Amino acid sequence: MSKFAKKKDSGLPAVNTASLPDIVFMLLFFFMTVTVMKDNTLKVENTLPNASETKKLEKKDRVIYIYVGEPTSQYTSKFGKEARIQLNDKFSSPADVGGYILEERAKKSQELQNVLTIALKVDKQANMGLISDIKQELRKVNALKVNYTTYEGDAFNNLQ
Repeated sequence: MSKFAKKKDSGLPAVNTASLPDIVFMLLFFFMTVTVMKDNTLKVENTLPNASETKKLEKKDRVIYIYVGEPTSQYTSKFGKEARIQLNDKFSSPADVGGYILEERAKKSQELQNVLTIALKVDKQANMGLISDIKQELRKVNALKVNYTTYEGDAFNNLQ
């Protein structure tokens, strides 16, 4: 007959690291898919006004943004305190708006070109004459779907 011997306790077994590269790559792909890269660096002060009747834009890929406001503190020495237009990452004049819209429209797919919305992110203190000039340039390039970006809230707070 054979004898049964007790096994000696050798501690915890080693951790299996065979699946570790799979876990690392899954995390890498997760962060690659959920990370959103910032499109523009905001060079203008942009305190948006409040509005009571707001609606959220559904599809952000159909929106072209135009920022208007006074330059931030690092740009005031060069551009002054007057409200300026920012298109992508540069300051522009109202005459540049039409060309910018046509350029951005050409970058979009053919199906989206007719349904683009121009979103104006305008500071509370911006001069309405500048906004009117922008709207005139938008009419010249047939960009008639315009949206004003605001915060939701009481519109009477804008008077302060």
